[in-house]
Amino acid sequence: MGLKKKDLVLMGIILCIAAVCSLVHHFTGEAGKGIVAIKVDGVTEGTYVLTEDRRIEINHGTNILEIKNGEASMIEADCPDQICVHEKAISADGESIICLPNKIVVEVESDKESELDAVMK
Repeated sequence: MGLKKKDLVLMGIILCIAAVCSLVHHFTGEAGKGIVAIKVDGVTEGTYVLTEDRRIEINHGTNILEIKNGEASMIEADCPDQICVHEKAISADGESIICLPNKIVVEVESDKESELDAVMK
């Protein structure tokens, strides 16, 4: 009992459909662009693409996140230590900005890898 001609045709059609779907996703999807996910107290408040410059008020204006030139940075916060404001802009996969007093986590999901793998002192 071997593969018949119809079986091979069916497998070829399935492979072609999978290849077309993969190409469409690659060229039209959000992959590679980078997405910023904003969570407040563990609840996702919104997701934004890094390719679109904008300012986002978080937690009714306690914090302001700016997306500019493919990077996201916290430009304003009402917390006393201002650590989140002084963090570097993020744009690579897994990078994050965290504001503990306001319970805000901003994280990037992207195909772009971070330059640093680990930090040691």
